[in-house]
Amino acid sequence: MIAEMKYIYGPIPSRRLGQSLGVDPIPLKTCNWNCVYCQLGRSVPLNNKRDEYVPREAVIEQLKATLDAHQPGEIDYISFVGSGEPTLHIGLGWMIRQVKSMTDIPVAVITNGSLLYLAEVRNELAAADVVMPTVVAGSKDLYKRINRPHPDITFGRIAEGLISFREEFLGELWVEVMLIKGLNDTVAALRELATALRSVQPDEVHITLPTRPPSETWVEPPDEESVLRATAILGDIAHVVLPGGGEFDLGGYDNVVDAVIGIITRHPMSQSQLEMALQKWDPAQVDEALIRLSANGQARRITRLNRVFWTASTSHFPEEEESLMTAPGARLPHLQHA
Repeated sequence: MIAEMKYIYGPIPSRRLGQSLGVDPIPLKTCNWNCVYCQLGRSVPLNNKRDEYVPREAVIEQLKATLDAHQPGEIDYISFVGSGEPTLHIGLGWMIRQVKSMTDIPVAVITNGSLLYLAEVRNELAAADVVMPTVVAGSKDLYKRINRPHPDITFGRIAEGLISFREEFLGELWVEVMLIKGLNDTVAALRELATALRSVQPDEVHITLPTRPPSETWVEPPDEESVLRATAILGDIAHVVLPGGGEFDLGGYDNVVDAVIGIITRHPMSQSQLEMALQKWDPAQVDEALIRLSANGQARRITRLNRVFWTASTSHFPEEEESLMTAPGARLPHLQHA
């Protein structure tokens, strides 16, 4: 049985990486972006300082214990991702190299790409097999509207970093594009994005939609026609991937409530996903597990996209009135930053 892990979670079904074992080296919402679509809520305050946020040795110890508890073939990727921006951890490169010395399972880093303009960050990511930066806009104004970055993370630095990284990186570069209805799904916005990506030359473009609870209540996924339009326009740049979903597996954990909290802190689950996962774990204890989860104090329900989701109680999801102040056409709010 797997004991509670503070920095390791999963494996969980990734829309991009199959069964992904998550490595989380960053405290909740330690990030230099405050994206309108973020599934973990708002980043307040913004943080752009690289630091030793969690002890790197403890991360590797927990990873080794988790790998020892799984059979070959149960994990497709070891993914550095989670509660914030992983490149903010100053020991990321060391941790990637440690993982590569322990196992043949490929390593992925899911990042917003904001610090790729720094040579030290590009060097640290060089040992990874796959790096997945986010690019949602081909213009400064739309970038600021969607990603709401720390003032030091300019659109020019993002473009500079991506191009430099592509020139140096020998692994697979998969760019993630989060499509948002009414913002970056128009023909004009997609053509601007295609122009920007043409300079980067990614190996793949992964189109994703805000199917998990977005930070802002007004964020919605685009319609099917818009997704097809994006596929056509961005398909001239690289192979386009439209990732699917998957099921969460809670099997093997000592405490199912701790396992659920470990997942929803990084990946909120819909009510139906949670009930399905609990049903697979122990059909006779679904109701009891939900009661225990509600009483635990570390989880809460929120409503987004007309569905109920479970997320960490410490995450910041604004109410409707507050969120609408940030909708397209509204004045951008002042954002705190560290």
